[in-house]
Amino acid sequence: MGALVAALELLRNELLLFAGIGLLIGGLDDLLVDLIYAVRRIWRSLTVYRRIPRMTARDLPPPGAAGPIAIFVPAWDEAAVIGQMLRGCLDKWQRDDMQIFVGAYPNDGSTIEAVTDVAARYGGGRVTLIINDRAGPTTKADCLNQLWRALRRWEVAQGRAAIAVVLHDAEDVVHPDALRLLGLLAPRFALVQLPVLPLVSARSRWVAGHYCDEFAEAHGKSMLVREALGAALPSAGVGCAFNRTALGRIAAERDDLPFDAASLTEDYELGLRLGEDGGRGVLARMRDDAGELIATREYFPDTLPAAVRQKARWTIGIALAGWDRMGWAGRWRERWMRLRDRRAALAALVLFAAYMGLVLGMVAYGGALLLGRPPAGWPPPLPALLAATTMLLVWRIIVRILFVWRAYGLLEALLSVPRGIIANIIAMMAARRAVMLYLRYLRGARLVWDKTSHRFPGSSRQMTR
Repeated sequence: MGALVAALELLRNELLLFAGIGLLIGGLDDLLVDLIYAVRRIWRSLTVYRRIPRMTARDLPPPGAAGPIAIFVPAWDEAAVIGQMLRGCLDKWQRDDMQIFVGAYPNDGSTIEAVTDVAARYGGGRVTLIINDRAGPTTKADCLNQLWRALRRWEVAQGRAAIAVVLHDAEDVVHPDALRLLGLLAPRFALVQLPVLPLVSARSRWVAGHYCDEFAEAHGKSMLVREALGAALPSAGVGCAFNRTALGRIAAERDDLPFDAASLTEDYELGLRLGEDGGRGVLARMRDDAGELIATREYFPDTLPAAVRQKARWTIGIALAGWDRMGWAGRWRERWMRLRDRRAALAALVLFAAYMGLVLGMVAYGGALLLGRPPAGWPPPLPALLAATTMLLVWRIIVRILFVWRAYGLLEALLSVPRGIIANIIAMMAARRAVMLYLRYLRGARLVWDKTSHRFPGSSRQMTR
């Protein structure tokens, strides 16, 4: 028994040492991003916004002033939500110069029927249904490429070119002022990304809620730091506008296929490609007349298996396949941001080591008490390392609370603390799934659209905070 307890204590020390070094590096990395954000915000408050008031929706051009704008909505098995989503777009953007292109598959009759019904009853010629020539699902990028070619045909028929291509998913809740803002900025930037705010789900405050925490910080801070550093801005895949000319240049290099059908995260990669091509991306944070953020809102996965599937897809596309496909091009700032993007799998391993170290520590402590001897002490590096990582963890929690509070209010900010444990569990499970799936892809498995089921808010009240 004594030998077993000693072995557990040794294994605990090794795991905590590995985890402590990893958490220290990651914590310092996050701290540097926090400091850059703070300096940028203070500087702009003391200089720019003392001379120029912050713009709001009332300062935007009137609806229809910029256009045409093409809206791409890829859809596979989306009959439950696509009708409501399209009606919301047509209602809120009825005065904007836009055309919606919906991609569907011949073996998805229910989605085709839902889109056809909305187009006939409410579309007024502003909804174009494109049915893929292959049975679904293929990949999301393949569906988007079909819509791109449909846009090219539409432009020829109309005798005018779109100024931007906006991506949306079939479950998105759009903002009435979104196209006015995107139409203003798209001619100047290769990519314009609106913030994404997951809707608070009353039936899943823990699993779906952790997306609220992550996006509040990512689209409230991290993307702004990335933009300030001059690194390429990745697209979130929804609520984003690609400059039509910049997208056309990418397409010309790929046999008129701007979206890479061999990628699971074609939106993320396209943002980086545009940056490599010299295009600039911007995260557009602006409030409407009521003070609400002009953003894209949607329900995210609300069950553990669905969240793991989605996070695994992101990990494969960004951290694993993205490493092979995109490499480490660019200046040190770009390489730093790509390293942050790709640390998910390693971070999950560090978290697993930390949790296992804590569990083994408690077991070893109990075993030592049963043997009637004092627990073994920590080896010299560990106390200082654990103290440093604890301080960084406390700082990380405080920062997360502040950003979630700003986006969702005090209650969600407080819930973000225990939700951090849920987020860690999902990250570890997703990393395991991602590695297994990626190994299958390396052995020649076919890429398919590994999507999750979606739902749409039942009333406008659910679209707000």
